[in-house]
Amino acid sequence: MAAIGIGNAAVDAKYAQGRGLIPMVRRTLSPSAMTTSTAAPGAPRGPGGWRPFNQISGQHLKGDLFGGVTAAVIALPMALAFGVASGAGAEAGLWGAVLVGLFAALFGGTATLISEPTGPMTVVMTAVVANLTARDPEQGLAMAFTVVMLAGVFQILFGLLRLGRYITQMPYTVISGFMSGIGIILIVLQIGPFLGQAIPKGGVIGTLSTLPALVQNAQLDEVVLALITLAILWFTPARIKKVAPPQLIALVLGTLLSLSLLQGDADGLRRIGTIASGFPQLQIPHFALPQLQLMLVNGAVLGMLGCIDALLTAVIADSITRTEHNSNRELIGQGLGNLVSGLFGGLPGAGATMGTVVNIQSGGRSALSGIVRALILMLVILAGAGLAAQIPQAVLAAIALKVGVDIVDWGFLKRAHRISRTGALIMYLVIGLTVLVDLIAAVGVGVFIANILTIDKMSALQSKAVKSVSTGDGELDIPDEEKALLDQGKGLVLLFQLNGAMLFGVAKAIAREHNAIRECRAVIFDLSEVSHLGVTAALAVENAVEEAVEKGRSVYVVGACDVTRRRLAQLKLFELLPADHTEISRREALERAVASLA
Repeated sequence: MAAIGIGNAAVDAKYAQGRGLIPMVRRTLSPSAMTTSTAAPGAPRGPGGWRPFNQISGQHLKGDLFGGVTAAVIALPMALAFGVASGAGAEAGLWGAVLVGLFAALFGGTATLISEPTGPMTVVMTAVVANLTARDPEQGLAMAFTVVMLAGVFQILFGLLRLGRYITQMPYTVISGFMSGIGIILIVLQIGPFLGQAIPKGGVIGTLSTLPALVQNAQLDEVVLALITLAILWFTPARIKKVAPPQLIALVLGTLLSLSLLQGDADGLRRIGTIASGFPQLQIPHFALPQLQLMLVNGAVLGMLGCIDALLTAVIADSITRTEHNSNRELIGQGLGNLVSGLFGGLPGAGATMGTVVNIQSGGRSALSGIVRALILMLVILAGAGLAAQIPQAVLAAIALKVGVDIVDWGFLKRAHRISRTGALIMYLVIGLTVLVDLIAAVGVGVFIANILTIDKMSALQSKAVKSVSTGDGELDIPDEEKALLDQGKGLVLLFQLNGAMLFGVAKAIAREHNAIRECRAVIFDLSEVSHLGVTAALAVENAVEEAVEKGRSVYVVGACDVTRRRLAQLKLFELLPADHTEISRREALERAVASLA
């Protein structure tokens, strides 16, 4: 059975809330929201119905320009924070924001989507950089950027294989637990920089094990800067947020504060350091045989996570703009962005909800806004990279820590046990596995358990649609005349009726009902109400028919049509029975069965 449940973007919308920066986006993820239309319904058309390339046009020029500028302002501090947090450097975060955003805007399938490094992608990239540099200090970073390229290749393949609509079909409990776990990881990894020290080796476990030492050796000046930054992020008045995002305010004020009030101890502060102001160098893909499996697995994880992040954000954009994105094309655009970003030493990225919502609210309506945003960030890097050297790492750590807090799905954590204890246990299990074990294991185990439980529930419901009666007083929805014929059979004629979708979970119910048959001389298998007959259920029907024939009973199979009949024919079931036992109606079968008793 395919993944059960509806992929919900409520967790990802925590970015959109921004604790007051942006109004919370409310929407329902429906199948129609994940359709693969080639362009938004309201997109402008040229002569003959031709649509402009990726909906880029001058119709919303002013809004696109303003949306791009606003999104660039928000992206700058986040890119710096994620670059430093990942261990790849601030340049990697900045160029990741430029390249992923530019290529996703040019080739993606969501006109208003803003793509850049995100919290979840940064958490995975942090682990990739740490693992590969620990195994190979000289080529570890090059292999990490190769993993980013592999993630882009996987995303392109997902898009070419038209898997876009399946990517987000995961139970919400798994998505919520996974995202909350990522948020916790991001929070824990920022404890060291928040206290004025480097991130300890060993990731989450390493940080938690050295927590007493981190607190004991905390640098007071940097802790004060980080706390001031958090206060700005949390308590900036709403009227000021409309003018400038809190992240930028915190970045500027924190840096100025470190250069003025803390002037006496300014030399002791840990800062970003010099950022190269030129274009990035090409990173030749580097593979090492001992790490090849790890690189492929990490590339697949990054690619899948980027797909989920981007498509859920695209759904948010759809709900605001009342358009429909092209999910498969979006995956190709995201893949191209990550492929190019890895080639030039940038972080991986995905659709960013905060930037997307701000872009739309500022007037952005086409991919031009994403292109403008990328070009502005590029100019900032080329012309003003020297100014970023003085930014304290404690300020960036506080910004990243706040992102981690926002990623955690606090709303569902508070209510999960009230909605479903089983669902809450799955969510807590996924959180624990994500934080303490492995991201892949967390998602795999969570989806497996959730699907097994869902299949069990659905099988129990479908089993009720398998009925066998030998009297007209049974719970069958058949005409009174046919009930009378059953009564005439005096318990020797059995009507075996299946209803709805017969998946593999009902095979046991079919066998159980058939095994309950004791004394009867004729069995009628009624498949007229079967909408789908799965392979396992078809084999169960075949076994029941074969056993009835072997016991010398008169067997009729009626009502099978279309796919159901073709499947039974492929199993050569109809070769076991005379034609006049399979090509008649249910009433005719009842009449013949009753007549045969005489």
